[in-house]
Amino acid sequence: MSNALPKTILDTKHLDDLLSTPTPGVVECFARLDGNLLILGAGGKMGPSLTRMAKRAAPHKRVVAVSRFSTPGSREQFERHGIETIAADLLDTAQLAALPEAQNIVYMAGMKFGATGNEPLTWAMNTFLPGMVCQRFPKSRIVAFSTGNVYPLTPLRLGGSAETDQPAPVGEYAMSCLGRERIFEHFSRTQGNPIALLRLNYAVELRYGVPVDIAKKVWNGEPIPLAMGVANVLWQGDANAMALQSFDLTTSPATILNLAGPEQLSVRRMAQFFGERMGKTPILVGEEAPTALLSNGQRLLAHTGNPHIPVQSLLSWIADWVMRGGESLGKPTHFEARDGKF
Repeated sequence: MSNALPKTILDTKHLDDLLSTPTPGVVECFARLDGNLLILGAGGKMGPSLTRMAKRAAPHKRVVAVSRFSTPGSREQFERHGIETIAADLLDTAQLAALPEAQNIVYMAGMKFGATGNEPLTWAMNTFLPGMVCQRFPKSRIVAFSTGNVYPLTPLRLGGSAETDQPAPVGEYAMSCLGRERIFEHFSRTQGNPIALLRLNYAVELRYGVPVDIAKKVWNGEPIPLAMGVANVLWQGDANAMALQSFDLTTSPATILNLAGPEQLSVRRMAQFFGERMGKTPILVGEEAPTALLSNGQRLLAHTGNPHIPVQSLLSWIADWVMRGGESLGKPTHFEARDGKF
């Protein structure tokens, strides 16, 4: 990745190119990685850029993206970059059985938004499906996405939850995600699958993420609640790279890794930064609580190295993007939720 960072992101093509640029660490990891790559649930927020990064890191490796591809044009988004696609409902046993064999799997399938009020599907996607996948691929190496929501709110002075801390999920969504981890751990122990479980908290780009939510509220003159006063922030391209490098760290029994950047940013300070850039006065509501949902990412960062995109560049890109009316995914993070309801 070039050290010369652009001052602004021109458009979505420019953004997608940056998000999918492989780091030297990913290229080196994939040079050692035997076999093809299957990415399950590739159609979500991170899937397209992560899949493309994998293909760019190893152009001659077979990379297959699996998703329902329910959004028009989403399948072509992969295929134009030489990535194979398979449209499948993974909960359908026949469709799961028909997937090609794969030595390496990135598991990104899951449900978060809409979990409240749709708890049965949430549990099916987040706990039942992982077991189905492990039974279908009993010998595969798996990097599986989880979430920092399995941790409780922790005192700010601790610097975020570590992998050795006991999970204490709040709400059914977070409980189902801990269930997902336990299922993967079970099959890693009984079948021997080498697995890395990535507790993500939070990946950010210009169309989605905690700073984007804050920037849009500042720009639109909307109130910004301060109770969840601090958040993890990590450029999604770096999150992609760190996830792909985690194939080096898969083990049996499974390894748990926090996928988080080194910075933990104040919501108040981010709002003030965007206010200065935008010529707006942020509407700040309430006070910061002494606890927040925070993860300590030092264990994985010791393997991958620090992010390539500094937070200062990321926040500047977001401010410029929002002011120019750049595309949004229209999916608020609900980072301010302290009750576990999404």
